Amino acid sequence: MKKLQKKHIVLLAILVLFAVLGAHRIFTSSKLPMGDYQPEQEQYIPVELAADTTPYVSVVFVESTNGTDDGVDRLLSSMRNSGVEFYQSSGAPGGLIASGDVVLIKINCQWAERGGTNTDLIRGVIQAILNHPGGFRGEIIVADNGQAQFGSERRGGSLSWANANAADRPQSVMNVIRSFQAQGHRVTGVLWDDFTTVKVSEFSAGDMTDGFVVEDTTRSTGLEISYPKFTTEYGTRVSFKEGIWTVTTRSYDRNRLKVINMPVLKSHGLFQVTAAVKSYMGVPSDRLTSRRSHNSVGRGGMGTLMAETRLPVLNILDMIWIGPDQGPRSLYTTAVQINKISASTDPVALDYWASKYILMPEAAKFPGGRSRAMDPDGTEPGTFGHWLRLSMNELHRAGITATMTESEILLVDNTR
Repeated sequence: MKKLQKKHIVLLAILVLFAVLGAHRIFTSSKLPMGDYQPEQEQYIPVELAADTTPYVSVVFVESTNGTDDGVDRLLSSMRNSGVEFYQSSGAPGGLIASGDVVLIKINCQWAERGGTNTDLIRGVIQAILNHPGGFRGEIIVADNGQAQFGSERRGGSLSWANANAADRPQSVMNVIRSFQAQGHRVTGVLWDDFTTVKVSEFSAGDMTDGFVVEDTTRSTGLEISYPKFTTEYGTRVSFKEGIWTVTTRSYDRNRLKVINMPVLKSHGLFQVTAAVKSYMGVPSDRLTSRRSHNSVGRGGMGTLMAETRLPVLNILDMIWIGPDQGPRSLYTTAVQINKISASTDPVALDYWASKYILMPEAAKFPGGRSRAMDPDGTEPGTFGHWLRLSMNELHRAGITATMTESEILLVDNTR
């Protein structure tokens, strides 16, 4: 125990020095010297720096992983030790995922190679859901909308890219899904591109067709709300906005549908950064709204979409390989290996931290000076910070907690 005390004294001394230099509040982890890593024995020591009395608003968790290891389990352990329960149970009624939920994992799939969400990471998250301590009895859906346009082959997204983002490059999203199905699990993939040009009504109106519901009012951000409505191969009827439709009761269970937002961190030619907020551009139909969905991003439209349809219960940002240049396309040859993932219930705080401390430093190494436009503190139109703030304001109007004030973000970083 003497060694442990000395380590803590040294740590605190360093943190005091950081406070003098104006550092922000952080959460650091100190693992007990017990040989093999045991998550249940990890201790988290909150350290308040400087005289800042402002309470933190949101927490961002960071974990190291290459996708094929136990990084997801360590991330969830870190969250649990900091008071954010992933699993809902009688002992944790505020947990994010209940054993009977329908969990929709919204990924990036418009681009092949490193432009899509890492499929090893997708496998890890699916397995974590299936490992629900109460026994998982629900259904897992992996989905995205590449808009049936643009993308690696100029035809939109795919769940079956032969050149995927994985340690084993041929491992597509559907390969992962089929492997779980072979074990008897209710896991399915739905490519919303397949019906992104089909305009439909809700199940409650008697329309059972797969397609996109389009609301006829354009919001102040320029967004015309649209969202997918479909039936899975297991017969589950899903409305992204309204929830799970039951034919016998002719009613929706809104709370049973949970969204986990899982984008990959990369640059974007027009909007500078693709991360948790920009990832929601894979929810509406750009085709049925005459590009108004995409054009609304710079005016905060994705914040509007989250607020008026469905907010993710958790955002997990894939930073195993990031695309600091030439985004949103990210090639094997240009992607940068970071081997980290980060997560938060606040997509704005997550994007703020990831763009500033992960994406911008790597982008600065490429010619062209694009990193400056990625600055989340930017206020000029055309910068990432400008439209991220507009998106945050849309969430605030709906009473949703979000922040891009750095002193209000508590960082739990187990990679340092």
